[in-house]
Amino acid sequence: MISQDLEKAVALLHQGECVGMPTETVYGLAADATSVEAVAKIFAIKNRPTFDPLIVHLSGIEEVERVALDFPPLAQKLAERFWPGPLTLILPKRDLIPDLVSSGLPTIGVRVPRHPMAQSLLQKFGKPLAAPSANRFGRISPTSAEAVEKELGEAVKLILDGGPCEIGLESTIVGFDQGTPTILRLGGISLEELESVLGTIRLENHPHARPQAPGQIEQHYAPRKPLKLVNNLEELRSHREPSRGALIWGEEPVAGYGELFNLSPKKNWNEAAANFFQMLRALDDGPSLDLVALRLPEIGLGRAINERLSRAAHGSVSGVVH
Repeated sequence: MISQDLEKAVALLHQGECVGMPTETVYGLAADATSVEAVAKIFAIKNRPTFDPLIVHLSGIEEVERVALDFPPLAQKLAERFWPGPLTLILPKRDLIPDLVSSGLPTIGVRVPRHPMAQSLLQKFGKPLAAPSANRFGRISPTSAEAVEKELGEAVKLILDGGPCEIGLESTIVGFDQGTPTILRLGGISLEELESVLGTIRLENHPHARPQAPGQIEQHYAPRKPLKLVNNLEELRSHREPSRGALIWGEEPVAGYGELFNLSPKKNWNEAAANFFQMLRALDDGPSLDLVALRLPEIGLGRAINERLSRAAHGSVSGVVH
C-alpha cells in the first residue's frame, strides 16, 4: 500500500516489518537494523543473497558512534561535507548491528539520507534502519513509490510516498582500506567532488564475488530484455530497428527506434542521473524486444551511469543485439 502515514510506518518497523522508504537516491526497503529477524525479511523479500551487505541509515552524524567502533578523520571530513546526502562510508561495526547486516564482515556501510521523509522516519523510529534498494535482487532500482509497488507488490505492507527521487542513483560508497580512501561504488557524488575534499582518491570499480559493499556484484541493475551498450552515435544509428528501444543523451537527433528515451537533451548530469532508472524501467516495461544504450562521457556522474549500464548489460538476457 502506498501511503504518507509516517506513524503507521513507524509502528510497522517496531513490529519487525519492512517498509518502502524514499531517499534522495533511490527508494529503499527499510527495516530495524538492530533486529536479525527484521533484517532477514529484507533478504527474503528481495531474494538477496546474504553475502551482499546492506547499508545502515542514520538520522545524523552524531549517530555514527552508536553503530561504528571508529570514525577516522578522513571519513569525518567527507561526512561533514556531504551528509546528509548520497555518501556511504565503510566503518568498523559495533555489535549493536547484527552480522547479517554486514554479511559477516567486520565493517558496515553507513549514511545519513537528506530526503525529508527519510529523516522524519529515522527520527520518529529512533533506531538505525537497514535499507537496500526496494527491488528484487539484481533488478532495476526504483525511483518512485509506484515502481516499488510494481516490483515488490504485497510483500511490503506499506510504501511511503516521497515523490520521485531527486538524484536517482544509489549513494557513492567510500572505504578506508589501511587508511587509504577508496571508492567502492560510484554513485550520486562524483569522483571529482570527492577529490575536491580529499585530493586524489583511489577508485576500485570492478566486480567482486564476495562484495565488500553493496553494488559490487557483476550482474546488477538488469532489465529483463537484452541490453547492448554502444560507444558513439555512429554505432547507435547502426543498430536502429523499429522493434528496438534506445536510451540516449544529448541534442543529436536519432530516428529509427521504436522507443527512444533521452536522459538529458541538454547534457545535464543531474537530469541524466535523475532520469536513468526511471527511463530504463520504462524501456523494460515497454513493447521493445531488446534495448540499446549510449555510453556517456566518463566524467562526473557519467561514470556512475556507465558503470550501472555495464552491469545491466552483463546481467540482461544476453547483453548482445543481433
